[in-house]
Amino acid sequence: MFDRKRKTALVTGASSGMGKEIARRLIRDGYQVYVAARQIEKMDDLAALGARALRMDISKDADIEAAVANILAEVDGVDVLVNNAGFGLYGPVEEIGIDEARYQFEVNVFGPARLTQLLLPSMRRRKAGTIVNITSMGGKIYTLLGAWYHATKHALEGWSDSLRLELAPFGIKVVVVEPGLIETGFGDVVADGLLKRSGSGAYAKVTQAVAKTTRASYGHGRGSDPSVIAEVVSAAISSARPRTRYAAGKYAKMMIGVRKWFGDRMFDRLILSQMR
Repeated sequence: MFDRKRKTALVTGASSGMGKEIARRLIRDGYQVYVAARQIEKMDDLAALGARALRMDISKDADIEAAVANILAEVDGVDVLVNNAGFGLYGPVEEIGIDEARYQFEVNVFGPARLTQLLLPSMRRRKAGTIVNITSMGGKIYTLLGAWYHATKHALEGWSDSLRLELAPFGIKVVVVEPGLIETGFGDVVADGLLKRSGSGAYAKVTQAVAKTTRASYGHGRGSDPSVIAEVVSAAISSARPRTRYAAGKYAKMMIGVRKWFGDRMFDRLILSQMR
């Protein structure tokens, strides 16, 4: 049983990549950690380190409610919530079904929002807590064929900013972490989905170019290790006054800076130049 007197964290999307590394780091930091994902067996290594694994599909309200009920019954809430679960839906807007687009929002926005809603009352009672929302540098920039993915990340950024203001009177902090290019399976998942959906037809040429570039950018030592993001999360939640957002990992600060300082037209040219 977890101890109600110890600091407790919940990390979603902990079956791989950044979520797994964040959970490992928080365990090392002394937190008792709940980890959540659809495939609970992929968190056996975290369970061996002392984490409590919960099966949860972030797009299903019943799963979210069951997981939170488990936590509230055992420790009456968490001190840290890391909303990390998410995925990237890429493809031409014309060819992506609205149901697929809705699912992208369910996973990347509405699921984390519902989880946050259910855990907030216990944080308010304690007058303390930290919510860390893992967005992406994609929450501040855009890429070719990434309309729905970027829409969710931009939404999560704005949602987090408003949430930070409304929770400040209760002593609850809200932090945004914007990863750049991280060595995960993101590239292959995006590329495979692109080619399956739009590898032929009106958008075939651009789809194949984006898939090739995306696949080449991930998993070949070109990005940062997921531990970089875990370190940022650890530093943020240990700070008495964390920054509102942290851009971290390869290209994150650079790409956000280019968009901010050089404007949309220059950024358009930069993105399109990568597709030749």
